[in-house]
Amino acid sequence: MERASFGTRMGAIAATVGSAVGLGNIWRFPYEAGQNGGGAYILVYVICVALLGVPVMLSEFVIGRSTHKNMKGALRQLSPGSSVYRFTYICILGAVVTLGFYCVVCGWVIEYLYLALTGQLLGHSADEYGSMFAGLVGSPWRCVLWTGGFLAINFFVMLRGVKGGIERVSRVMMPLLFVLLIIFCVRSLMLPGSMRGVEFLLVPDFSQLTGKGVVNAMGQAFMSLTLGISGLVTYASYFKDDAPLARDATTIAVLDTAVAILSGLVIFPAVFSFGVEPEAGPKLIFEVLPGIFQQMGGGVFWAIGFFLLVFFASLTSTISLSEIPITFFVEEYNVSRRKATLWCAALTVVISVLSALSFNVLDSVTLAGMNLFDIFNYAASNVFMLMGGLFTAVYVGWFMDRAIIERQLTNGGALRSRVQGYVIFCLRYIAPVAVALIFLSVV
Repeated sequence: MERASFGTRMGAIAATVGSAVGLGNIWRFPYEAGQNGGGAYILVYVICVALLGVPVMLSEFVIGRSTHKNMKGALRQLSPGSSVYRFTYICILGAVVTLGFYCVVCGWVIEYLYLALTGQLLGHSADEYGSMFAGLVGSPWRCVLWTGGFLAINFFVMLRGVKGGIERVSRVMMPLLFVLLIIFCVRSLMLPGSMRGVEFLLVPDFSQLTGKGVVNAMGQAFMSLTLGISGLVTYASYFKDDAPLARDATTIAVLDTAVAILSGLVIFPAVFSFGVEPEAGPKLIFEVLPGIFQQMGGGVFWAIGFFLLVFFASLTSTISLSEIPITFFVEEYNVSRRKATLWCAALTVVISVLSALSFNVLDSVTLAGMNLFDIFNYAASNVFMLMGGLFTAVYVGWFMDRAIIERQLTNGGALRSRVQGYVIFCLRYIAPVAVALIFLSVV
């Protein structure tokens, strides 16, 4: 059976950017930047992307494109006779756990998009918005219903395959996401007092940038690009052999960073214009912004557009997470894509339902003060991703045949590229230290 591949280079880039762009770009990056020196944090973040993000991304690209296999098959081919391929199970577990808790938040997004479309979202006080969100997460049936709805959309796309599902959806949603972001930016910057929000986000204040802020920037660069759980290995295995990996990795990193900064330029000019305190996490998206939209002319349309934007970002991220175990099941267990998708869906449903119920029915089930949702979040972000990223960097930097790396980065000599030495240096010395610092900051 012929292996699937992306149909075009632009389709491959759109899909891979989609895998990177997610909720973290919209509700975590802007707040982190604003609280850690604005432009100073962004400068550090860009440096972290160059020294950590792009080299680790390229290490996953090299593994995937050189073998055109899933992570396990790739490692077996690259290191025959070794048991190093067993590390793949960490990546698969990380992908499924991430997908499970992430889909709960995506379910919240669908409810708010529904409320906006039906005219029920606007016209409330700040306290009422807080009660609305508390009512959502406190309702078992609503959480499970909306999470299930999002999972159904996600796995419908996955059943369509690489070209007909992932690539087609990404080629439509990613341009729309950028169009919506730019429209929102223009609208936010036209609000009175919006420049205070721009200053909060972009003006460098190195006195506010602490050591923890620098480590947070490292972590944001790592997590934002979805490194460490073999998602980029899987996508790169669908790349054509003439794709310029270094150029594509740089393009993806630039576009991902652009989404994060544009999201900040959407949110904070509006927040400051209406005299609202900057918030982080779900409170910003589900409690603060609806109150701002209702004060804007045509607020219902802005609310619909914003939650549609967040939905697009959510879906393109989850389809990349789903593809990791699906490809693994197809290639390692020789099953149809339909059966592999159903297996992945079944695993995800279990984790998603547990996560959705952790705010209500199962709220008494805790560990170290964390409910099940928090545990899955912590394990995925601070254990599986970091372990996977460290493994990939060390494996490619120290053990992989240098000839394979050079062949992939130059397309067998067809491209003039001098980045090999830079990439190897970053993978050997910078990435391991950075991952260790990130891990120490979160334990």
